[in-house]
Amino acid sequence: MGRLDGKVCVVTGASRGIGAGIARLFAEEGGKVVAAARTLREGDHILEGSLEKTVADIRESGGEATASAVNISLPEDCERLIEEAHSAYGSVDVLVNNAALTYFIPVKDYPLRRWMRSWAVNFHAPFILCQLVLQDMIDKKSGSIVNISSGAAIGPGRGPYPDAPANSGGTCYGAEKAALERFSQGLAQEVYQYGISVTCVSPSQVVPTPGTVFHNLVTGIDDPRGEHPDLMAKSSLLLASEPLDTVTGRVTYSQEILKEFGWIDEARGTGVDRKGSGYSQI
Repeated sequence: MGRLDGKVCVVTGASRGIGAGIARLFAEEGGKVVAAARTLREGDHILEGSLEKTVADIRESGGEATASAVNISLPEDCERLIEEAHSAYGSVDVLVNNAALTYFIPVKDYPLRRWMRSWAVNFHAPFILCQLVLQDMIDKKSGSIVNISSGAAIGPGRGPYPDAPANSGGTCYGAEKAALERFSQGLAQEVYQYGISVTCVSPSQVVPTPGTVFHNLVTGIDDPRGEHPDLMAKSSLLLASEPLDTVTGRVTYSQEILKEFGWIDEARGTGVDRKGSGYSQI
């Protein structure tokens, strides 16, 4: 018996990295996975990874998955994604908002078009997708929404800043993820009456993925300072499958929640060795 047997699971950003890992694990646990991203075929994007690869891996392992090539910065593509999920498997039981778009540009230099597109992917799309799947979940009086945040949601604290980096450029992304954490707790409160769980989880350490390597956040896929992608997949599975009252409203970190529930023996990083965001402490 898998923890997600027969559940219809939509995972965004599933062409590579954390999202692909979540999609594979959810399928191993019996979920019918709708893997969503822009990159359908290998070579369509400069980074390695594609929906076709994710879905092929799942099917070769005996799981069930289908690809949905969408640009979730567009509301109409968010609607198409859920329509395709309905056509493939039926009403949605689990939504994982994992897709992210990051530009490391200081606010003074940030092009307005990129700013708006970043917010569209990182914050507005989760809102739209949540609203769409809630129509299914409220009818069934059950469901799980897992939003993927980031350590970037933790601000730099009050000044002065004599040693501040000249061009860190993480303000926009951090603000989006901080907003996502507040949104998650507020939505959790709103839909508790319908038996729907809403949670938010970040990596305890930077996860080496094609994206984090590209942005020089880690030195490579084998960077020893990083956290294995499996930990984010497992923490997402935990949050998507635990009973409502044990997890809903939690803003947490991968290794913190896995150790708390006994899924791993040792943990480190944010939420363990150092405090997380304000919302994780509420």
